[in-house]
Amino acid sequence: MKYLILGSSGQIGTALTQWCDNNEIAYEGFDVTRTPEEDLRIEQNPRLLKALSDSDFVMFLAYDVGGSRYLSSKQNQLEFISNNARLMEYTFQAIHDSRKPFIFVSSQMANLSFSPYGALKVVGEHYTRALGGIIVKLWNVYGVETDMEKSHVITDFIHKAKDTRCIDMITDGTESRQFLHAEDCSRCLLTLAGKYESIPRDQELHIASGSWNSILEVAQLVASLFPGTTIQPAEAKDEVQQDARIDPNPFIQNYWKPKISLDAGVRRVVSDLGYNIN
Repeated sequence: MKYLILGSSGQIGTALTQWCDNNEIAYEGFDVTRTPEEDLRIEQNPRLLKALSDSDFVMFLAYDVGGSRYLSSKQNQLEFISNNARLMEYTFQAIHDSRKPFIFVSSQMANLSFSPYGALKVVGEHYTRALGGIIVKLWNVYGVETDMEKSHVITDFIHKAKDTRCIDMITDGTESRQFLHAEDCSRCLLTLAGKYESIPRDQELHIASGSWNSILEVAQLVASLFPGTTIQPAEAKDEVQQDARIDPNPFIQNYWKPKISLDAGVRRVVSDLGYNIN
């Protein structure tokens, strides 16, 4: 089995390619940050068509997305909506023509009707159902990130603690999330790919940790790793997810369970970023 990983340079894509490398799993990366020729917004992209021909299974991770700061400023803009709409239209058409099995990575925010990002993911889910693929919904996956404009909360907190010894938050931190380490996510995606034909398409597959933590608790965890770090919550409430508390569907546990705790995962990210901690 050779996997085509669309969005291979993103946070999850990077973790997935590393997992494949470590476990001698064949794959081909594909990401616009590697070369403009790998831009999925190009209709009938010849490079994509060739990569599909050379692969057995597609992991559709690619998307214009980022953390709460990025989404709050971008998701209502024409460019953001157009980027993702074109990316999906052209990529799903190519997958259809290739007849390759695939997993489309959606988000738990697809359940939040007020979110433009979530609404776009719903469109991707409809495409996937029409093509018979597998839909997975991710819940706040974290890991090493290099694009700070799109970075998520854990990466932001780590850099702030290391560089300034002050975690100044953009919200009051009362909102809660289920955080999942990118390695656990990668392991789940490959497990589902291996069981592709037997997975019922009428079940929601939520790749989540099963544990709720407030953003303030995450800040406290990161601060504890960098002595002397202070935390400054803001007065603002969460505007991106509006602290929605939709519990993930547990059906995924028939195939996979997370192994990495939040504490261990955050420590691993800190270490992978090259920072020394006690």
